[in-house]
Amino acid sequence: MMMHTTLAQLRTLKLDGLAAGLEDQLTQPGMAAMSFEERLALLVDREVNSRNDRKLLRLLKNAHLKYGQATIEDIDTRPSRGIDRREVMSMALGDWVSAGHSVLITGPTGAGKSWLACALAQYACRRGYSAIYQRVPRLQEELRIRHGSGTFGKWLLQLARTDVLVLDDWGMGAIDSMTRSDLLEIIDDRATNKATIITSQLPVEHWHAWIGDATIADAILDRIMQRNHRFTLTGDSLRTQRPKTIKKEKNIDPS
Repeated sequence: MMMHTTLAQLRTLKLDGLAAGLEDQLTQPGMAAMSFEERLALLVDREVNSRNDRKLLRLLKNAHLKYGQATIEDIDTRPSRGIDRREVMSMALGDWVSAGHSVLITGPTGAGKSWLACALAQYACRRGYSAIYQRVPRLQEELRIRHGSGTFGKWLLQLARTDVLVLDDWGMGAIDSMTRSDLLEIIDDRATNKATIITSQLPVEHWHAWIGDATIADAILDRIMQRNHRFTLTGDSLRTQRPKTIKKEKNIDPS
């Protein structure tokens, strides 16, 4: 009876991992031979792992990734694709998130740009970082709604606090002057301290023309290009199940 009360109290305190661990210990005869300190250490470890699992689920849910199942472990590194797993893992395991680097992924439609971006964001979540996925073609309408409802400032603050922002399909369709200005605000808030992943069918050298306003384009690209990693995807569309290759470049501006 006392143990039932203890378990109920642990769950009331939201110590579900510890409660589950204690229940397991009660069914394992070998636990009687362990010291109190050893059993306590196991229970604390169970609670820590449980909290980490819940945090990851929360981070992934809030990220709204287009491909939530994408992982860096599943990247196809066959020789025909031109990917060096060591280079991919070196970046993924490095400090690109905490250092606020940009990751620029370009290539034709269906080449796997969005999948790679989601895989990198998913791994960042696994490391405890927050992420948000946003398709740029839908951004213009969302910004209009948020300005109209008076929630733009709060949303901008949320983006500024997010560790990894994925801007998918950058350069697809024209943007108006308000969206250009808002993009500058979003990018400026993240420059040097928050990571941004951008995918685009347009080569990087065409981004300035797409943004349109020369002054704003200069400001946006100056911030994006300060510290960046580039992945250039080539080959046939994955949607047709034909092989493709990926070529990776890396460019870190020391300034």
